Amino acid sequence: MVLQLAFGIILLIIILPTYPRASAQDYPDPITVKAGCNATCGGVYISYPFGMEDPKCYVNGWFEIECRETSEGGHKPYLKSLNLEVRMTLVTRGLVDIMNPIFHWNCQSKETTQAMINLRGSPFVYSQSRNKFMAVGCNKLAFLQSNGTSVGGCVSICGGSEDARDTNTINMMYTGSNDDGCHGRYCCENSLPSYLSEYNATLQDFKNDNSSSSSSSVSGECSSAAIVDEYWPQVQYTSSRVSDLNGMDYVPAVSDLNGMDYVRAVIEWEIWEMLANHTIQLYPDSNCFNLTNSLNQYNGWECDCPIGFAGNPFLSHGCAGILSSLGSIIFLLGLWLLYKVVRKIIIKKRKQKFFKKNGGLLLQQTMSSNKVNADKDILFSLDDLEKATDHFNKNRVLGRGGQGTVYKGMLVNGRIVAVKKFKVEGNVEEFINEFIILSQINNRNVVKLLGCCLETKIPLLVYEFIPNGNLFEYLHNQSEELPITWDMRLRIAMEIAGALFYLHSMASKPIFHRDIKSTNILLDEKYRAKIADFGASRIISIEDTHLTTMVQGTFGYLDPEYFRSSQFTEKSDVYSFGVVLVELLTCQKPIFVVEYEGYKSLASYFVECMEKDNLLDIIDKRVVKEVKNGQIIAVANLAKRCLELNGRKRPTMKELTFELERIQKLEKNSNTEQNHKKS
Repeated sequence: MVLQLAFGIILLIIILPTYPRASAQDYPDPITVKAGCNATCGGVYISYPFGMEDPKCYVNGWFEIECRETSEGGHKPYLKSLNLEVRMTLVTRGLVDIMNPIFHWNCQSKETTQAMINLRGSPFVYSQSRNKFMAVGCNKLAFLQSNGTSVGGCVSICGGSEDARDTNTINMMYTGSNDDGCHGRYCCENSLPSYLSEYNATLQDFKNDNSSSSSSSVSGECSSAAIVDEYWPQVQYTSSRVSDLNGMDYVPAVSDLNGMDYVRAVIEWEIWEMLANHTIQLYPDSNCFNLTNSLNQYNGWECDCPIGFAGNPFLSHGCAGILSSLGSIIFLLGLWLLYKVVRKIIIKKRKQKFFKKNGGLLLQQTMSSNKVNADKDILFSLDDLEKATDHFNKNRVLGRGGQGTVYKGMLVNGRIVAVKKFKVEGNVEEFINEFIILSQINNRNVVKLLGCCLETKIPLLVYEFIPNGNLFEYLHNQSEELPITWDMRLRIAMEIAGALFYLHSMASKPIFHRDIKSTNILLDEKYRAKIADFGASRIISIEDTHLTTMVQGTFGYLDPEYFRSSQFTEKSDVYSFGVVLVELLTCQKPIFVVEYEGYKSLASYFVECMEKDNLLDIIDKRVVKEVKNGQIIAVANLAKRCLELNGRKRPTMKELTFELERIQKLEKNSNTEQNHKKS
């Protein structure tokens, strides 16, 4: 590379002076709007296929921009077809920044009810990668709904000393300078599903009392929810800062959502073939390609300018060459070589910096000592994982969760792996401690951790690949070809219980999983259960009985006692396991809709059915037909014990493992006797 740089510099010295400098005519300005069309409204630049006034200025009615006069005397651009204010059009990325409506409840001078946000039938959808669903309020369950079903949600809580009306406290906790987002205290957030075109938001109280019940009514506190830009509130006032009463610059806080009507969000768009009228012929200078996953039911297209060109790829001859003379090309070559060398050095130093920061030296030292029997080949390079996942291509995504995104990859030796990319940085010492412990776990019902990559800002974890998805998908999307039998349900329950028993009692130090749910239980090629996703797990000392933390988890599986006290014990994992056991019995989702009652917790509904002696009404019909009621009742009683509101009354995972084994033996003996009688 150094020789390449030297060669490039020599070429510059010898050849460049012999060529005339290019004139201004050699560098035409890139075209971004059609001739004769207005390009700006209220300081916002409008690029084709968007346009104003004359129909020739925009590709079709969906992309018409209306420049409206404001009450202050200025102007603002609006996407006329959807009546949404536009803040920026990013043509080469297929994005539009808009001001998105906010849903409010019990907020002064704000309407409590609001119509559904609907982009259906248009070439626009909410960007999954650039947005998040956010809710602000105390002790609330927030649901993101689309097409009549819940597609996401989150839970926000407040401690006893916090008050939603104490905005000074809230603003100190959540200012725009805090880039860590909100994670459950006063506000919560979650990612969006792909191709979301219509939605509304609902809010419920999560009562912090002894009953730990949820209600469809919302308390008198001001609460809000909306789809917002992934980086909000930092981006809210990028173009114009506002000042407070003291004349100081004011950085927006999460609590501002309650007082706003609109918040910044991002929508994606594409050109439809039926509307573009032979797209490729329209844009001969552009690189246009057909989208394999179109946003809509029509054939979608994206375009960009070729390398070395800039401008608007959606206009005929809209892409102009940046540099054209031979001397300039040689000059570019030298710059390119210099850039490659410098970039390689910067990347190498950055990888070394992250490796040290993430505890790589400590990990190497620990592995080289005799204290750990971990595999020596557990450190992966970033280059290897980028190649394995096709540079973390979105088509390789296996799943997304609160902790991060998991990608499918193939190593150079042909081994298929799952690579977990975290969203937020954790404590390095905790990460190393957890990694060392998990790398030593040898339990066939725990997903095996193969290694990690410490060359990135946030460490990457590499796990064995589990081919048959998760238990949630298997239960709720059963096929006639491979239905889940009673034997499989009982075996899966035993495998989960045994793995948790191992983590709680047989690992070198107790491990609390803290996020047991059916989506975190994977099924291998033989449909054996494997517990996954230890992102929220904690390792505690043998002497400790509980862990005091900020409440986090998945509602529907969350231990009510933990929610009230913020103290997580091994019995909190037991409660979550009880919900999974009920899922296996009923094939019902942990949160479901009941006619006339709204959302209901599966755990509370199951206990209610048992207390009213209506157990068989909720049990999966396949189970009722397949096995005797005595076996169903035995497992149901175990599940009920797990769901006790008082954690001390719940069994341990050791007791549950032995009890499930006993039930399975009784079933086998019963089947053997029946077969003997038939013969």
